[in-house]
Amino acid sequence: MCELKLSRNIRRCISAVALTVLSFHAVASADKPGDGVSVTPIFPSIAEERFRGEIAMEGLRELGYKIKEPKETEYSVMLVALGSGDADFTVHMWDNLHDTFYQKAGGDEDMVKAGDIMPGVLQGYLIDKKTADAYNIKYLTDLKKPEIAKLFDVDGDGKADLTGCNPGWGCELTIDHHLKAYGLEKAVNHNRGSYFALMADTITRYKQGQPILYYTWVPQWIAGVLVEGKDVVWLEVPYTDLPGGNNKVDTSYKGKNLGFAVDKVEAVLNKDFAKENPAALKFLSQMQISTDDESAQNLRMQKGENKPADITRHAKEWVAAHRQQFDAWLQASRAAAQASK
Repeated sequence: MCELKLSRNIRRCISAVALTVLSFHAVASADKPGDGVSVTPIFPSIAEERFRGEIAMEGLRELGYKIKEPKETEYSVMLVALGSGDADFTVHMWDNLHDTFYQKAGGDEDMVKAGDIMPGVLQGYLIDKKTADAYNIKYLTDLKKPEIAKLFDVDGDGKADLTGCNPGWGCELTIDHHLKAYGLEKAVNHNRGSYFALMADTITRYKQGQPILYYTWVPQWIAGVLVEGKDVVWLEVPYTDLPGGNNKVDTSYKGKNLGFAVDKVEAVLNKDFAKENPAALKFLSQMQISTDDESAQNLRMQKGENKPADITRHAKEWVAAHRQQFDAWLQASRAAAQASK
């Protein structure tokens, strides 16, 4: 009888331990629905855009996902990789600007747009305010006048030199399209290359009191160095004319037609990955940061905090400052994972 009683007690203990372990595992799985899943992010090779990617990775880590080192490439290749399954997600696609790349990479058949990471992003052409006021320059097409184009001539060929985009960027296609559409190919050189190196030269010329003409986008640190309304002004285009012919999009800012769609940055996931990972899909569909936050972080980089460890720290500081909202995104993501079972 003693042996039987002892045996029963042991069995009860084993059962209790097993139930505790199973209960703990269930709680852990609910808290970290991505446990055991490896994720490959893909980002542009622009350090100034890494900040939002670090925030996204921080959230997915808290959901239990194992984040691999992000791949870095140009935007068109980035979307091809997402469409083919060579990468799982990005938080760097401009909805209008990169639509041609998105469609060529498979579009909605192979990818999922998951939300507005950053609404209200702008692009356009600017010149220094001093020259704009002195010569009453308001439109990009004012550069058709030889005497106006010569003001921005850097290399002495009589044509205005426009600081433009990296080869392979969406803005490169739009700028080239604009120069043709507005009859500016004989009046303007589109200087393309390493954008931030080109802009460093542009800023130097401005500080030397020389006229400047350049393309830029907001958010990023340049807007904090060449301040709209104080140092520089936006140039208008006479009418909207975009590659692809979708000219009904909103291109206006403060009453000016900037020629580029007022855009938004979206998260994009590989379609199969999104189906298999509802928690990741939900998190990336909710995550959002402001243009002001990214511009401020970019300015910190410009002032010297530009190492990878600095950017990671900036992201963790952002999460700490927005902890209540961040936790709400995580909770909804966990709920989405539970609902899918």
